[in-house]
Formats: sequence, C-alpha cells, structure tokens
Amino acid sequence: MSSIPPMGFLAPLVLLAVAALALRHPGRRPRALPRLAEIAALAALALAGLGLAQLLVAGPAQRALFDGPVLLALRLDGLGATMALLVAFIGWIVTRYSRSYLDGEAREGAFHGLMLATLAAVLVLVQAGSLATLILAFVAIGAALRRLLLFYPDRPEARRAATKFALVWHAGDAALLAAAALCLAAFGTADLAAMGAAVAAGGLPPAAQAAAALLVLAAALKTAAFPLHGWLTEVMEAPTPVSALLHAGIVNAGGVLLLRTAELVQASPGAMAALVMLGGFTALFGAVVMLTQSAIKTALAWSTVAQMGFLLLQCGLGLWALALLHIVAHSLYKAHAFLASGGAIRAVAGMRRPGPVAVPSPGAVARSFGLALVLYGAVAAVFTVVAGPKSPQALALGAMLIFGVAYLVAQGLADTAPAALTRRTGLAALGAALAYFTFQQAAHWVWGPALPPAPAPGPLEWALIALAVLSFGVVAVAQALFPLWAHHPATAGLRVHLANGLYLNALLDRLIGGFRLAKHD
Repeated sequence: MSSIPPMGFLAPLVLLAVAALALRHPGRRPRALPRLAEIAALAALALAGLGLAQLLVAGPAQRALFDGPVLLALRLDGLGATMALLVAFIGWIVTRYSRSYLDGEAREGAFHGLMLATLAAVLVLVQAGSLATLILAFVAIGAALRRLLLFYPDRPEARRAATKFALVWHAGDAALLAAAALCLAAFGTADLAAMGAAVAAGGLPPAAQAAAALLVLAAALKTAAFPLHGWLTEVMEAPTPVSALLHAGIVNAGGVLLLRTAELVQASPGAMAALVMLGGFTALFGAVVMLTQSAIKTALAWSTVAQMGFLLLQCGLGLWALALLHIVAHSLYKAHAFLASGGAIRAVAGMRRPGPVAVPSPGAVARSFGLALVLYGAVAAVFTVVAGPKSPQALALGAMLIFGVAYLVAQGLADTAPAALTRRTGLAALGAALAYFTFQQAAHWVWGPALPPAPAPGPLEWALIALAVLSFGVVAVAQALFPLWAHHPATAGLRVHLANGLYLNALLDRLIGGFRLAKHD
C-alpha cells in the first residue's frame, strides 16, 4: 500500500477549513468568502479527481484513524472514487450558483459555511470504509442539512419540513446504529470490506440476518421511501441550492449505504424481497403523483421520490452496478433540473400554446406497447450475442424502462398523428433500448468487478420480477390511455386525491404535531 494518502480523503478537510471561516462571518456579503467557498469546492473536485487517478494507478486503498470495534476508516475503491467525484462536481456547481443566488442575504456567510460542511460530510460518507464512519457521516449530514432547511426560520412550512426531515433521517441513523451493533456481534469487525468477505465465505449468521433488515430500513428512510416520503416534497422553503444538493446528492445516501453493504444485504432473500416491493411501489406511487403537480419544484420532488424507489428496486434485484449508474445519472439530471427550473418556467411562459395532441386509441396503445417490446427483444438478442447473456433481472428492468417509452410511441401511432411523429417515436423506442443495454454493459465493465453479481432467481425472486414488470406495465398503459378518460367525473376526484399524495403526508403531520408546529412556533 502506498505511503501517499489518497487525495480524495483530503477533500473534506479543505471544505471544513473554509466552512469554519465562513461560519465566523455569518452575515451579509462576508468579504471574499463566497469566492473562497467556490475555490474550496473546486479544490475538493480536483482532489477527488486525483483520488480517482490514484485508484487507477495503484489500486484500492484504506486508511484508518482508529482501529478496534469503533473503526473509523476511509476507503478508496471504484464506488468511493466515483461517488466522491460526483459529489465534488455537484458541490462545486451548487456552490458556484449560490454565489449569485445568495448574494446580499442577511445570513449569506452562514449559508456558505453550512453548505461546505454538508458537502464535507457527504464526501466522508461516500468514501467510508467502516460502519462507524458511515454512522458519523449520516449524523453530521442530518445536523447540517436541518440547519440549511431552516435558513428562513420565520417560515412555518420550513420549520415543519425540517422537523419531519430530522425525525425520519435520525430514525434511519438509529436503525443503522442497531445494524452496526448486530454486525459487530456477528462478524467481530466494523470494517465493511472484511464483513463482505466474511459473508462470501460463510453466509449470514442470525444476528447478521437482522442487521440486513435494519440496513434496508435505514436505506428506505434515507431515500424517502413510501410511506415516510413526505418530508422530501416539502423542503422547497429552503433556498434552491439546498434543494439541488438534497435531491441530486444527499437523498442518494440510502443507495450508497446499500451499495457499501451489498454482500450482506444480497445474502438475505427477505431483505432483497423487501427492497423490490417497497422500491417498486414507491417508484410507481411517486411517478403517478408527479403527473398531477402544477408547481415545477414540487413535480421535481415527486420525481425524486419515484427515482429513489426505482433505485431501491434495482438494489433489490441485485443490479448493483446499474444502481450506481442510476445514482450518477439521476444526480446530474436533478441538479440541473432544480438549478434551471426558473429559466424553464420563463421559457414555457414565452412559448406559443401547442396545437392539439394526438390522442391514441386503445388499439394504438396496444400496437405501441407491442412495437416497443419487439424492438426491445431484438436489441436484447443482439447484445446477448455480442456481449453475452443477460440476467433475468436486467431484462426485466429494461422492460420496465421500455414501458415508459411506449407511452410516446402510442402518441406516434395515434390515427391523427403525422407520419413524422410516428417515425420519431419509433426511433425513440429503438434508441432507448440501445441506450439501456449500452449503459448497462458499460456499468458492468466499470463497477461490476467490485460488486456482487445478480443472484440466480428462485421461485420468490421470479414471482417478484413478474409482479414488478406487470405493475409497471399496467401503470404505463393507464398513463397512455389517460386522455381518453381524463374528463370523466371520477377521474377529476382521483386527480385531486393523487395531487395531495393520498393525504399520507397530512397523516404524518398529525402524528408529529406538524400543524401546530407550523402555526405556533
């Protein structure tokens, strides 16, 4: 092992140094601190890039601050280097954006300090080499993010959202702490790599079975899974850079936790089944509710709920490399979507209203789904010949994604659709199938060797795969047919209920006293 520490490990220290300076000058326009915050974020990005270069040259490495049961360690590997580079890049973009967005705010210096401290904690999290490091990073993220959510403390909605976030987030911390204690009892170590090796060699002891269940619970709470998803849709009272960082980075922490403990979680069929069912339902629920939202930021928040559910589903299917690819793609997309939301509203407001949209008939919908699946099957066959057989889980996931494309194909096959639209939608289906298998293969080559392969499905796994594909197909068909029954009286009532998330968030408010908190605090 090289005597030179991985450069990515130094990135949190740079950010914390400037964060401490900014917190000492919390007021308006604190000299050159906004510019210094951006430079610190850029330096963290450069250090993360150097860490990736070290990984490519010298291989994985680990450094421990404390040994023994409470092992504090950072690990440089494919997962850590990829996530550190991603977090540092998004952090730099958000910090750069914040310079102008927060300019002149009364607590401008405090914002930059808290933002850099949060970024430092996330960088520690994604490079963690032990359960103790994960726990400390999660607690630090929760504490710093709660203060960012309360940046405008006079807003009752902000106080309510911050309270719900803290309750759900720290409940996840408690579940993770209990899982760590069980893992320590089962394996005698808190080192993540050592635990993975022990599971591969000897399976899961009873204590580790319980730990796997708690890890799934912690990940579900961190990713705003159903039914405790409400806090993620209510954090819009914080400044836009906070929303961008939260939705593009921090909410992925549950997925990172599952990836770090993939060997342990995958060895528990019950844990994997829970991820498939909870993740699949959350993805469908979030996607349906998102379609009813009129506010762009709220729609993006529900999109994140759906995407995090899909992330849990991928983990439950054992598609770990694809889950990591999903985190990278979703983070980049969602950061851009939040930071560009204002410009998008102005662009739409300045557009001419489009003409009537082609409404597909049931026959057109049936033809579109048939065409999309035929194209998908053909592309899958070609990739199987070129790159080898695909797992049933990967093929099923691709089918779920193609169902989303089939909605566009249905419009192209409508009786009143122009021929150009039909050609474009057909090409879109083909392009989506090609892109899925191309990115899947790339993810397998890049991250697959460091992550466990998808398990061979048994009867339970086959039943869950079939249920997931069928559920996504039914929802996609209903969406494609929506214009035909959109004006039915029953539909209007259902739309209202869906727009309010079936009132699950209101029930959580009552349980925690959120209404009183918003009214009297």
